[in-house]
Amino acid sequence: MKPGEPSRTAMGVALRRATHQLIDRPLVFDDPLAVTMLGEEMAQWLRADPRRGEARVAPRAMRAFLVARSRIAEDALRRAYDQGCRQYVVLGAGLDTFAYRQALADLRVFEVDQPWTQQWKRARLADVGISEPGSLTFVPVDFETEILATQLQRAGVDASRPVFFSWLGVSMYLTEAVVWHTLATVAAMTRSGGGITFDYGATVTGNNISHRLMAAALARRVAAAGEPFRSSFAPQVIADHLHRLGFIGIDDLDDDAMNARYFANRDDGLAVRGSGRIVTAWAG
Repeated sequence: MKPGEPSRTAMGVALRRATHQLIDRPLVFDDPLAVTMLGEEMAQWLRADPRRGEARVAPRAMRAFLVARSRIAEDALRRAYDQGCRQYVVLGAGLDTFAYRQALADLRVFEVDQPWTQQWKRARLADVGISEPGSLTFVPVDFETEILATQLQRAGVDASRPVFFSWLGVSMYLTEAVVWHTLATVAAMTRSGGGITFDYGATVTGNNISHRLMAAALARRVAAAGEPFRSSFAPQVIADHLHRLGFIGIDDLDDDAMNARYFANRDDGLAVRGSGRIVTAWAG
């Protein structure tokens, strides 16, 4: 991502979420604002031919992963809400629409992103006529110069009460050290309850040539967009680190688990294949 410019991968994620609303049935992730959020010009372009790119398997598998991770995060949030959590922090919000369609009483939402990406999003919201709800607080953070915990506390996040975090589509673009530091920050801010859902790039092992080829192709695409992957992890390393930070009830989903939970018995073949892993961890 270049300073002053929005994330190209954030726009790609939004496009795939919108495509899911138009062509996939049944929906895995219902987002009635996804197409609108694209902006009028791109929304018209997509509606004119919603199946752009469907001839290739990899984009379809990536779309499945993207909608699955949003569904998993929001399912986990609802569980946290039922347990009394009333604060939700979206790290790396991009064009996420949860805050503008959610109906959970008394839930405060904090969207965290780079200042220029957040400015771009707010301009997009104004352009498409989506209002900013009073329950939403924008938290611009320059991760190179500002401390995440400090900025969240200044924005009103109360770490003495439960907080739930989502952190989607970010960790793989960061160094290992930054990933561990961010998870430590979340752990410290969820001592009173809550947790986190995040995805990560899993270190490719084994002899599955298809998964290796798809992983390599995806890495090339994001690098070409100027946002290269910088980290990947073995699942056991993630689990061990989360346990050391004090998290419990760790649910780390691979392709098979996601497909069994969200894509079973479909007629369209939509399924996750080698795109990454999604983990939910609860505060101890």
